[in-house]
Amino acid sequence: MRVSLEAMYLEAIARTLRSRRFWVWQLGGALIYAIPAAVRLATGSIHLPILSMFMVPWVTPYVPGNIVEKVLVNAFFPGGAGAAAGEIFYANAHEETFIRKQKYLARLGGALLWTAGWSLFQLWGYMQNVTGSYGGNLFESPLVFPLNFLLASLSIFTPDVVGFAKTKLVNACRRLRRKKS
Repeated sequence: MRVSLEAMYLEAIARTLRSRRFWVWQLGGALIYAIPAAVRLATGSIHLPILSMFMVPWVTPYVPGNIVEKVLVNAFFPGGAGAAAGEIFYANAHEETFIRKQKYLARLGGALLWTAGWSLFQLWGYMQNVTGSYGGNLFESPLVFPLNFLLASLSIFTPDVVGFAKTKLVNACRRLRRKKS
């Protein structure tokens, strides 16, 4: 009996939502995204203690002065979280090992979808004109959204970079344990 396409995708969504990796990326990415915002609200300043050393003058309305922070944060949320979600969903929908090109296309679709959803939320918040303790709008200007999509397209590599770093750290810890024994 042939399963309908809708049922297949609903099952893939359900399996994606049951995936531990999905939730680690979503919650971890959102936490990384929230840290600079929380620091700004707590200190009442737009300058972050460490990253403010790398602030550049606001050159255009499309590139903010906190570009280093933006690249670091957007690599994990919404871009990296969306990339991981896209990969997990695609793997659940097709139930086969896929080639490298398919993996990165699935990640790109997820990253762009997550960024589009987050941009809609940011636009809604920007239009509410919610002022932070530092005097500016808590939400991003819509003029920065094209940069967010560019960063999302680059964040398809974030899961690979994180996986590589994790492997190196685990191997280093194992070597240290062996030396102590």
